[in-house]
Amino acid sequence: MQSAAAVGTPLATARARRARRKLLASLGQHALLVFVGAFFFLPWLWLLSTSLKSLKQVFEVPPRWVPEPIMWENYKMAVTAIPFFLYMRNTLFISFVNVAGTVLSSSLVAYSFACIPWRGREKLFLFVLATMMLPGAVTMIPVFVIWRRFDAIGTYYPLTVRAFFGAAYWIFLLRQFFRGLPSELFDAARIDGSSELGIYGRIAMPLAKPALATLIIFTFLGSYTDFMGPLIYLSEQKTWTLSVGLYGFIGTHSSEWSWLMAAAVLFTLPLIILFFFTQKTFIQGIVTSGFR
Repeated sequence: MQSAAAVGTPLATARARRARRKLLASLGQHALLVFVGAFFFLPWLWLLSTSLKSLKQVFEVPPRWVPEPIMWENYKMAVTAIPFFLYMRNTLFISFVNVAGTVLSSSLVAYSFACIPWRGREKLFLFVLATMMLPGAVTMIPVFVIWRRFDAIGTYYPLTVRAFFGAAYWIFLLRQFFRGLPSELFDAARIDGSSELGIYGRIAMPLAKPALATLIIFTFLGSYTDFMGPLIYLSEQKTWTLSVGLYGFIGTHSSEWSWLMAAAVLFTLPLIILFFFTQKTFIQGIVTSGFR
């Protein structure tokens, strides 16, 4: 009979080989991710580099990645050449209102579709999903005509009120999440005499934090970077958002590319900060809010 040491040696060697292969595979995956990440990061890095250059350095051939000298005053000029902070305030106001409206309306409708049995629920849900098939280009003119009849052109109502009527995509996403929760929790609450609104507020919403985090991040990003909506509905300069303001910057200061790049960097900073602080919750929301 073979000794225990003779048997253990091949097993230890096999485990070491498996661990080595696993380590090499992990290193390869991380190297690929770093390469892809760097590839997508290069345009923003070039944007940052250009924002710190003089106008002469912007058009140098071959291009220079590290500006010399560094023109920090470009950022000062970027926020003074246009009312940058006014545009930022308008943008954040619209974004936060849209986030609040979408969270409230979409979660209420999704809870009803997922947790409250009522006649015609599935047919109406299919009708809600069907609205996702209409592209924005088709509804743009009719919606504009409706808001013009309400005399709301030039105000923030066309950009914010719609958020309080639910969004089909987020209704679908939250419905899938609510359906994955244990139904016993809701049944026990109903037996204890809790109302549906009480169950929604005290049980469903706290458990749906990962899905709500995904909703909040995507809604904020969509509102913050929206260009077409503010361009169509906001006629006065004092009501412009950053997207429209940066577009107007080109017409006013078309030759000052360093200032424009500095303003663009400041425009992207809140999005970068938001991602770094919420990436864990964001990824968790994507994973847990999928199809069930």
